[in-house]
Amino acid sequence: MNILKIGVLASGRGSNFQSIIDAIDGGRLRASIEILITDNPSAFAIERAKKHNIKYLFIDPKAFSTKDEFFEKIGNELKARGVDLVVLAGFMRIVRKPLIDVYRNKIMNIHPAILPSFPGLHGQRQALQYGAKIAGCTVHFVDEGMDTGPIIIQAAVPVFPDDTEDSLSERILKFEHKIYPEAIRLFSEERLEIEGRIVKVKGHPEFSSSIVNPPIEEP
Repeated sequence: MNILKIGVLASGRGSNFQSIIDAIDGGRLRASIEILITDNPSAFAIERAKKHNIKYLFIDPKAFSTKDEFFEKIGNELKARGVDLVVLAGFMRIVRKPLIDVYRNKIMNIHPAILPSFPGLHGQRQALQYGAKIAGCTVHFVDEGMDTGPIIIQAAVPVFPDDTEDSLSERILKFEHKIYPEAIRLFSEERLEIEGRIVKVKGHPEFSSSIVNPPIEEP
């Protein structure tokens, strides 16, 4: 089986980027990160790339007359490096058609909510404001909408009465770091099948519901 070539897009600290690096270094994921592309020259994800000798590239969106041209440039850089899968790790822009067309069903994102509930920014805050009793995170393929692509895997965590946005975010983040590398691993093993908007996992019946439920602990 060939090693999966990954391209990562990130705008900030890149903690999910780090979880993927750790999964590769720990032998849990047979892949290589070919490039980190960022739209933020101050992103801490760059420091993570430097530490692990991963090539990185800053592409300034202001240098392009349209958003489509910006994403066309990203697509060209990824193709030039033979990238098989594009992974969004805190990339704070809605991906546009020129990149989606090149990597249709080959772009993943992780969102800090149980989609389709609470898409967009601040999923954790939305859950608290709505009074949700269960929150979590979702890995999904990217389409032209905002957090609307086919769902690959989800994790659920409890919301406690005294939770703040920070405490809930921290609880969710622990499971983001677990399910993102797992989704990438399933992709690398060619075990993900998309039928309409349903993602099925070949040879993995325990993932038939596409949800991981961690044990509920008292706060």
